[in-house]
Amino acid sequence: MRRDSKLSSILHVLLHMAHGQRAMTSEELAHYLSTNPVLVRRVLAGLRSRGYVSSDKGHGGGWVISCDLQTVSLRDIYDALGAPTVFAMGNRNDNPECLVEQVVNDALASAFDEAEALLIARLGDVTLGDLATEFSRKFNAHSKKGKKDDHNYQGHDV
Repeated sequence: MRRDSKLSSILHVLLHMAHGQRAMTSEELAHYLSTNPVLVRRVLAGLRSRGYVSSDKGHGGGWVISCDLQTVSLRDIYDALGAPTVFAMGNRNDNPECLVEQVVNDALASAFDEAEALLIARLGDVTLGDLATEFSRKFNAHSKKGKKDDHNYQGHDV
């Protein structure tokens, strides 16, 4: 089963935008994810409605961060994406009258609920600013070593 990477992908794009410190087109942002610009625009439009990003059309236009990175948590972005399902695993519901299925589902449901609550709480503890700071630290260390690795640092000038 394929995992939902929408949260990871949009955080990736947001960090490129924050680091770039300029308007970036949907095409540029899609390149970082090897995806279609339409998908990028669709997701960023949802973030725009929350005031996290903004966009301008025309020459020199594109997407920019329009929020304080220190005040927007990963939970905020998760919620803006529609709170996607956290786990690919779930309960079997083929025969709800089956006592075995009921016992198994009760045990798993509480474990899933606890794990999801813990993860979502942790997302609330980390801000976009925290990610940007950590990226800058790693980027600066990488730059000092004189490395140029387009695969790992795509879109960043060294």
